[in-house]
Amino acid sequence: MSTTPSTHPTTGENVMTMIDTQPAAAPDAAPRALYRLEGVTRTYTPKGRVVKALAGVDLTIDAGDFVTIQGPTGGGKSTLLQLLGALDRPTTGSVHLGEIDIATASSRELSRIRAHEIGFVFQGFNLIPTLTAHENVDMALEPLALPKEERAARVTEALTHVGLAERADHRPGELSGGQQQRVAIARAIVKRPRVLLADEPTGNLDERMRDEILSVLQSLNDEGLTLIVVTHDSAVARRAHRRLRLDKGAVRDITR
Repeated sequence: MSTTPSTHPTTGENVMTMIDTQPAAAPDAAPRALYRLEGVTRTYTPKGRVVKALAGVDLTIDAGDFVTIQGPTGGGKSTLLQLLGALDRPTTGSVHLGEIDIATASSRELSRIRAHEIGFVFQGFNLIPTLTAHENVDMALEPLALPKEERAARVTEALTHVGLAERADHRPGELSGGQQQRVAIARAIVKRPRVLLADEPTGNLDERMRDEILSVLQSLNDEGLTLIVVTHDSAVARRAHRRLRLDKGAVRDITR
């Protein structure tokens, strides 16, 4: 894990790079697949009615990619994100994160994956109002059983990374919407995950704050963190390397 100085894209202050660094691949090296989905379906039966949220999805997402998922409400976006986040299992098919198949992994293994390897950011910031920014971020480290000093250092590092080190002792009610979302991003990256999953991360923000959050997310991706973002906002989608559209349970690549 490297922590190298850089400049925050929004505030201009010095920050620390937290993303795992890997030796540069040879120019002709094949990308490393982080996710591999094969024949994935997800079916629900509310009140005896069969609803197919995903219908035979085949998808590969490479490590270090920035992917957005768009589509109409009810098209399967949230279902797909839950599978990628090890929060649910497919009805049929396989969802590999690296070498682990989420479809067949034990509940204990899925808990470990969520605690260590995946960061989550949502439209609602989901911060605890009575806790400071530092304390909210620190909560993500509880499952890792780290020494107190290392936890404190990681939290400071994460808040510095999103440009909020000076607001560490502020509670959510004392922060703007964009600042609260940056705290939520710090909480997601403090455990140093392999991938960040974001569900409408700018949906509650105005245009200026949206651009702040996009700059933070872009900087994380530039450092090697894989980003998968569900969004209705075309301004967000245009930042991605790949744009996927999910409609009626089927995925289509609409990258231009």
